[in-house]
Amino acid sequence: MVRRLPRGGRARDRGAAGAAEPQRLQRHGAPPARGFARRGLAVGLDVSALTFDVFGTVVDWRTGVIAEARRLGNLRGVEADWERLADAWRGLYLPYMAKVRTGELPWTNFDRLHRASLDEVLRDLGLDGFGDADRDELTRAWERLPPWPDAIDGLKRLQGRYLVSTLSNGNRSQQEGLVRYAGLPFTRLMSAEDFHHYKPDPEIYLGAASALGVAPDRVMMVMAHKGDLRAAQAAGLRTAFVERPLEKGPGGGADRLPDPDSDVQATSFTDLSKQLGC
Repeated sequence: MVRRLPRGGRARDRGAAGAAEPQRLQRHGAPPARGFARRGLAVGLDVSALTFDVFGTVVDWRTGVIAEARRLGNLRGVEADWERLADAWRGLYLPYMAKVRTGELPWTNFDRLHRASLDEVLRDLGLDGFGDADRDELTRAWERLPPWPDAIDGLKRLQGRYLVSTLSNGNRSQQEGLVRYAGLPFTRLMSAEDFHHYKPDPEIYLGAASALGVAPDRVMMVMAHKGDLRAAQAAGLRTAFVERPLEKGPGGGADRLPDPDSDVQATSFTDLSKQLGC
């Protein structure tokens, strides 16, 4: 469902000054952002670039982490409730990130936060069969996550009309590994690491628009998490909510449709691409 909003002024605001330029992936001869800005106009919305949350929106983190933890456990003879481990690990995502956002910790990238929170989870669950090398390996599980079934085809459809980029709290090397593993057809990668701010800080959204060379209201943030979408809206971006009901497992409390505050509501990337005229 597309929600058409009045356009208002369209100043070519470059957003936050000094934002880092995101890495450009040379895939299929993709033109620069300005080329997409001329070609790609959403149905009823003046949008030229789509930025995607990755963990939970593009890839199924829970299934992937459970599988990797079980594999490593089998190798080391460790038995555990791997679903519980995955959920507890993800449960520390916001608290550990908040330590950086509030200044309790200096800038710390996602891999290091994941590694520190993994130590806490293993301690709380009484799992002492993993050494440091095993824990490092398990942290790299976040580079080996399966895409949702509609993700690759939907991204390819959208890529034909829009610039499609990640905008993830995951650090750059983590995203590069994940894109290679899952075959995700992104034109660009952007990371919180580029801006030294984690979502939902406004600096990451404005920095992304600046790095893409388009006004914030011509960027659409695509995400399965309503809270972060409200933050993107407050920063001036358009928003698309894509429902991922199994992100946190059956009955896990994932955000669900409807989301009337977003410009677009979709059940999948395929649905999103159709609503955006692809």
